[in-house]
Amino acid sequence: MAKRALGEHALAVVQAVRAVPDAPVVVGCSGGPDSLALAAAVAHLGLEARALVIDHGLQPETADVAVRVREQMQPRGLPVEIRSVHVDPTTDSGPEASAREARYRAFDDATAASGDVPAGTLLLGHTLDDQAEQVLLGLARGSGTRSLAGIPPERSLPGGGRLLRPLLGLRRTDTERACTEWGLTPWHDPHNDDPAYTRVRVRHDVLPVLEDHLGPGVAEALARTARQARDDADLLDELAERHLGDIPDELPVTVLDAPTPIATRVLRRWLIVHGAAEPGHDHVHAVMRLVTHWRGQHSVEVPGLRVGRRGGRLVVMRD
Repeated sequence: MAKRALGEHALAVVQAVRAVPDAPVVVGCSGGPDSLALAAAVAHLGLEARALVIDHGLQPETADVAVRVREQMQPRGLPVEIRSVHVDPTTDSGPEASAREARYRAFDDATAASGDVPAGTLLLGHTLDDQAEQVLLGLARGSGTRSLAGIPPERSLPGGGRLLRPLLGLRRTDTERACTEWGLTPWHDPHNDDPAYTRVRVRHDVLPVLEDHLGPGVAEALARTARQARDDADLLDELAERHLGDIPDELPVTVLDAPTPIATRVLRRWLIVHGAAEPGHDHVHAVMRLVTHWRGQHSVEVPGLRVGRRGGRLVVMRD
């Protein structure tokens, strides 16, 4: 397909993608406006890339959506791979979380190093609006600095690949208008309008009210908050790692004689290494009371294990 002059919003998406490193690229594409605009920008730049569409089979139209992505991207020179994954809707975490886990497993597999093929880079189309919503959700949970840091712009994948989110500085309206400028027809997932989901209520009810009462720029301010919180959280995590050093089987309580943000991170890290399943704020502080309010009390249950105190050390209690 011959290239033509880019419209204002399509150009903004292309500029955001220019910083992507020169490596095999996989674009996670749902067919929605964000990921479709991202895929079109990658195609425009001529990167060594392919789009990957995950068909969860949770909605009857998803197979057709995947085909439409292929029909729109292949003429632009971007190969499209469609993978069907099994999602168990009966899990305790629910179908949405199960679908997300299946999707990221497929993404990791697609970008993992294999033989002479180096690990690739996964691009996802999250925007500034997604970031603002995530910060509000983290604030509502009251789960600390890392939660307020929102969606990370990049991270490592288990298979050695790298995940990048180059559109976090753009609004959702930018990607929607970019699709119009490119002549693309995105899919609008009905789940994105279903008020049964908390994120949807934040998107359609909470953020507009904040904008109405506080003035424009709330989403941008929330995104700035995420960047600042992420910088703070990264520094605190690094200081905690240095303070803990090698992770012992039994944790001397003297190690936790540190400022609270460091001590709680040290303790949480120790719990996770010894088998705790994502201990939250309340779990960490319940264990911390074995140090700060020690009165010979019983052990403390956290998800996945039980922790007690023996003399001047915290220990994992074995049955």
